[in-house]
Amino acid sequence: MDLYVEAGQQAIVNVLAYIIFIGIALYTLQGLRIEQLFKKGKTFQIQLFYILTSIVIGSVVADFFLNFLSWSQTIPYIFS
Repeated sequence: MDLYVEAGQQAIVNVLAYIIFIGIALYTLQGLRIEQLFKKGKTFQIQLFYILTSIVIGSVVADFFLNFLSWSQTIPYIFS
């Protein structure tokens, strides 16, 4: 396979993994009552907290997923 095509496919998988896992983290965080930790009327700060926390959690999970995917693709090299 062409090296550029393979690099492009890998980039698409990486971007999709980050978007999906950040979305899942945001959806999951909305199930918590984090608003109780903030002062009343601080809607922007609460939303910003949700967004930044979901980016952190989603990025860590996406990194794990992508590393696991990469490692699992190199396992067949042991037997060759």
